[in-house]
Amino acid sequence: MRRITGTATSADAAHGDAAAMNTIRRVIPYLWPADAFWVRRRVVLAMLALIVAKIISVSTPYFYKVAVDQLAGEGNADPATFLMLGAVGLTIAYGMARLSAVGFGELRDAIFVRVGQRALRKLALETFTHIHRLSMRYHIARKTGGLSRIIERGVKGVDFLLRFMLFSIGPLILELSMVAILFALLFGWQYMVVVVVTITLYVTFTFKVTEWRVRIRRQMNDQDTDANQKAIDSLLNFETVKYFGAEAREAERYDGAMKQYEVAAIKTGQSLSFLNFGQSLIITSGLVAVMVMAAMGVQQGILTVGDFVMVNAYMIQITMPLNFLGTVYREIRQALVDMGEMFHLLGQPAEVVDKPSAPDIAIKGGEVRFEDVKFAYDPQRQILKGVSLTVGPGKRVALVGPSGSGKSTIGRLLFRFYDVTGGAVKIDGQDLRDITQDSLHAQIGVVPQDTVLFNDSVLYNIAYGRPSATRAEIEAAAKAARIHDFILSLPQGYETPVGERGLKLSGGEKQRVGIARTLLKNPPILLLDEATSALDTQTERDIQESLREMGEGRTVITIAHRLSTISDADEIIVLEAGEIVEQGKHETLLQNKGRYAAMWARQSSEEEAHQKAAKPSASFG
Repeated sequence: MRRITGTATSADAAHGDAAAMNTIRRVIPYLWPADAFWVRRRVVLAMLALIVAKIISVSTPYFYKVAVDQLAGEGNADPATFLMLGAVGLTIAYGMARLSAVGFGELRDAIFVRVGQRALRKLALETFTHIHRLSMRYHIARKTGGLSRIIERGVKGVDFLLRFMLFSIGPLILELSMVAILFALLFGWQYMVVVVVTITLYVTFTFKVTEWRVRIRRQMNDQDTDANQKAIDSLLNFETVKYFGAEAREAERYDGAMKQYEVAAIKTGQSLSFLNFGQSLIITSGLVAVMVMAAMGVQQGILTVGDFVMVNAYMIQITMPLNFLGTVYREIRQALVDMGEMFHLLGQPAEVVDKPSAPDIAIKGGEVRFEDVKFAYDPQRQILKGVSLTVGPGKRVALVGPSGSGKSTIGRLLFRFYDVTGGAVKIDGQDLRDITQDSLHAQIGVVPQDTVLFNDSVLYNIAYGRPSATRAEIEAAAKAARIHDFILSLPQGYETPVGERGLKLSGGEKQRVGIARTLLKNPPILLLDEATSALDTQTERDIQESLREMGEGRTVITIAHRLSTISDADEIIVLEAGEIVEQGKHETLLQNKGRYAAMWARQSSEEEAHQKAAKPSASFG
């Protein structure tokens, strides 16, 4: 069993290293782009500033050493140039060297900051754009809160990797190598051996413990993502929580996720303490060993007091970046994990893609045709089983049927949220799979059952239908949707914020804003997806009138629940279990006494019963 476990661990480690290298390879083009010479130039200048800073930094302790020897009367062996400066001059030179090292380091950051910020912006934009390209299937299954956290952590990880991997790991190796060589040249190979052994033990211990901590941090991230998703999900459904008095239940659910996060966070904190103590033990042992050797050299007359001070200065100088190495390596490993999740997201293929060199759709009349369309979200469950229907130019066709019959699926296929698994959907004879999605979306207007608005002004939400529209065109659309007067009655008029998802407006007001938005878009084809089923009867009647006016001269497909709203349609399609069971005009279908007639009779009796119940009871004197 141990042998198997060991093999699995080695395989996991190899996989993790391969994933880390793959992530680094994904980042390099943002750091060294082929199409932006100015970025490369800045990277080179930043690296030059870095090298100069490290050379000055390594030479700085020597000024300190010569100044101490001058003060101790042991400076005869030092170069004449240094002797001429005197102890005060050498102290000033030491200060200037330290300042120069910091100055070149800051110059490096100032040069590189544009490179880093450009990379972050491009990567964030690429991720955001890619997420919008992913299929409806992906977004339905994905948790929004978790998705936002993955993007947030991934972008921060890239920022960290670009800055610290380029300007910390490489420069640290350079500085440690220079110090080890200086020790060998100035004091003897024994000193270099101690320094190299100390550094090797320190780095090995840091890397091993950090790998262990990364696994714990990954668990902590998972719990953090889960807790964040639960919080966002609960807040987005604020009204539902209130309706069911579920505040305590939601708090308990959130606390359960946070409890798991707490356990992982405690392990992370404890492992950090172990790491810090181990690092301190190793580096202090190396420091003491070198200082003892230097003290013995001074006692034997081999070294000067300045040499002793310089040894101490060098050891302290390498201690600081080594301590930093622990943090940097840990954060780099974590950044690689976070970036790996983000690049995995970027690697998700878009289910619906345009064909190479696909043309834009050309609308002539707006005829919509479904030809023997078959579709399944899951191969085990067929939704549409060979649906064929035609909506002529300027005609109004209604789709009715029980829940699960495939009505909304037809709307999604028309908008090409999914591709059909059999048959074809065509507009004016053009297969939707052969034309660009952007041009298709521009020709179809949708008024859904629940219009969702952006947390912005009324003006912004109406203008979303056509951002280039003028203020006069926006107001004309609002008037056509019969909401202009209502908007003017609001405290800030068209600039009034609507709240998250439009919660500051009623259902009817939101629908009218949605209608105005679609009118402003002015598409030749309209899809009304149960646009009034969630509204009260009076509001529904008012909005139905607006919808009828909006449909004039357009091809309209109405997905309806209430049959009274589509009785004047040019044709009514009755769906059941993914198949068309009846079709025709309202009067014809009633005469046939089939499924539609049964649905009409049932809804009519329900509405009559509802109206009787709503009438006030007679009062008796």
